[in-house]
Amino acid sequence: MSIKAPEIPYKIYLSEEELPYSWYNMRADMKVKPAPLLNPATGAPMSAEELGGVFCAELVEQELDNDTAYIPIPREIRDFYKMYRPSPLVRAYCLEQKLDTPAHIYYKFEGNNTSGSHKLNSAIAQAYYAKKQGLRGVTTETGAGQWGTALSMACAYLGLDCKVFMVKVSYEQKPFRREVMRTYGADVTPSPSPTTAVGRKILEEFPGTTGSLGCAISEAVEVAVSNPGYRYVLGSVLNQVLLHQSVIGLEAKTALDKYGVKPDVIIGCAGGGSNLGGLIAPFMGEKLRGEADYRIIAVEPASCPSFTRGRFAYDFCDTGKICPLAKMYTLGSGFIPSPNHAGGLRFHGMSSTLSQLYHDGLMEARAVEQTSVFEAAELFARVEGILPAPESSHAIRVAIDEALRCRETGEAKDILFGLTGTGYFDLTAYQKFNDGAMSDYIPTDEDLARGFAGLPQVPGQD
Repeated sequence: MSIKAPEIPYKIYLSEEELPYSWYNMRADMKVKPAPLLNPATGAPMSAEELGGVFCAELVEQELDNDTAYIPIPREIRDFYKMYRPSPLVRAYCLEQKLDTPAHIYYKFEGNNTSGSHKLNSAIAQAYYAKKQGLRGVTTETGAGQWGTALSMACAYLGLDCKVFMVKVSYEQKPFRREVMRTYGADVTPSPSPTTAVGRKILEEFPGTTGSLGCAISEAVEVAVSNPGYRYVLGSVLNQVLLHQSVIGLEAKTALDKYGVKPDVIIGCAGGGSNLGGLIAPFMGEKLRGEADYRIIAVEPASCPSFTRGRFAYDFCDTGKICPLAKMYTLGSGFIPSPNHAGGLRFHGMSSTLSQLYHDGLMEARAVEQTSVFEAAELFARVEGILPAPESSHAIRVAIDEALRCRETGEAKDILFGLTGTGYFDLTAYQKFNDGAMSDYIPTDEDLARGFAGLPQVPGQD
């Protein structure tokens, strides 16, 4: 097909000097702040000292900071970023023509590093603070494997030990992702496992379970708190992670501003919230300050619909119920999602920051089924030349839907979405889709009720 001569480059690159010097903290501009983490034993807000037993000290400061809008990026982290950042903002001319839409479609591509995703933005930051604190190593969980891969890379770079608990279904579906982690020196264990007390308990209660991010979090936290010189790090959900990921949105906005483009619609996939929070950060900041307005859409799998069918309530972040309570949109910490192929979007809850923004009507949410997601992924791969990760493809699905709506109405809207990473380790999923063996699973109301039944009793709980 012939492509019209672009008035905006296919790829908008920024210089190293345009790489952000500070992360942006959305909470500083939120009129209603995210609810604090609670100690599950006392019901009181978690103190810095209590959180310091699990997380690195400087990360605890970032986690609790509701007031500082811009937090400087340490020189060492910024120098590491320069190996793969700034990442390109791409105008999807080929997709626009294929869809015959008047819409202008842009995507921020975060897959141009060995981890294959945006996760490295926070992995290097968290590993840096662990190293600065003099720790021996860190523990974590991973779903699809992008976070575990990113953290193993960061730890190898800084000389830290890395212990990863990988959701069992992903461990089995994505052996090559597992081997990349091991190549970078990480110890990778399928979760739930018999190596921890909480893992053994979960296996006894749910024999044959394929696992969940909530299970893996419990195991990683247990290992961190029981081994001196270790701390737990998390790839999504937490405020500190959204802070680090704001480099995505800050770069995207700088690139769009160069050409006077103001997106009408901003779309991101949502599991725990790291990519979505990072992409929307500066745009949401303008919206919160009343400087501009944007339509922001969070896209989640219909099989794990935290936003669209969950409850806004305090809940445990882990299945083993050993972590602090967070107020978020949740399906219940005991909810075990179906073993679909969007491994990174299988968390039972959502970031407290994003949950508050959604609760306040500042963004929308949409749930999509995985067969329609892979239809969009296949179309995107054929016309844009990148095989997208299943997680990213949720955003692609809704971006295509919005562009087709523009074709119906004749509106030439500017659409921005986050392409969080590549899908070259997800070929088992693509094989099932191509073989016609992929199915959709949507939890019933009864399935969700079982998860809600386990919500903790917290005074003032909605």
